[in-house]
Amino acid sequence: MKRLPLIFFAVSLFAQNEFAQSAAPRNPRTSPEDVAAGAKTFRSHCGPCHGLNAEGGRGPNLTSGIFYHGETDAALLNNISDGIAGTEMPGLFYSPDRVWQVVAYIRSLSSASGAKPSGDGARGQTVFQAKKCSQCHRIGGEGGRLGPDLSLIGSTRSLAHLRQALLDPNADVRQRYWVVGAVTKGGAEQSGFLMNEDTYSIQFLDMSEQLRSIQKADLAKIRIEKVSKMPSFKASLTERELEDLVAYLWSLRPKERAR
Repeated sequence: MKRLPLIFFAVSLFAQNEFAQSAAPRNPRTSPEDVAAGAKTFRSHCGPCHGLNAEGGRGPNLTSGIFYHGETDAALLNNISDGIAGTEMPGLFYSPDRVWQVVAYIRSLSSASGAKPSGDGARGQTVFQAKKCSQCHRIGGEGGRLGPDLSLIGSTRSLAHLRQALLDPNADVRQRYWVVGAVTKGGAEQSGFLMNEDTYSIQFLDMSEQLRSIQKADLAKIRIEKVSKMPSFKASLTERELEDLVAYLWSLRPKERAR
């Protein structure tokens, strides 16, 4: 049998890929009215995590036009409808038409994107090291586990949210970082970050990064404080240091895929 040249397979593969992209469903709800309706749905159901203007909060910033779990309209529809496995993103149980409107709204935000930090990320990395932030936070697998992993924080938080987290950590404390304080019936005091609680026991990560599980029947007192253990840097950073540190954190994101 005569062998076909390698270029034939390359061209064939390219053609198949182009056909698959062209065959992908396009958003049928893109009118200004649809965008307005999508904005209303977004703010009521997505805003608590992504921010009212989709610039990031507990969920990723959606204004850049870069989506790491699929960039087509169909992928966005699926991610919003079904959620994203392995993340905190739940599904939004609405009709496809209403979800398409949310997709249209998200797409409309890309043109308004472009906010950049005013600080210098390289200097910010020096500030990060000087303030010993790695004692609690991990970047690229290195550092402590008491605080959130910051490896990709730039893709999930807006500049405003990063700045707020440094100046007012108590403004947004996730349940994973609520502080447990417990006193056993024998008088021993223990504390750490809440991991899980049920009717009979409570589990937390203590300040030595050890997982503890205590039966509630053995406790004389227990309290859960919805405050952050992270100190505010409001009084310990100059304005330039703050902006440099924000710039460094903003730079921590996945590499943009080639288009």
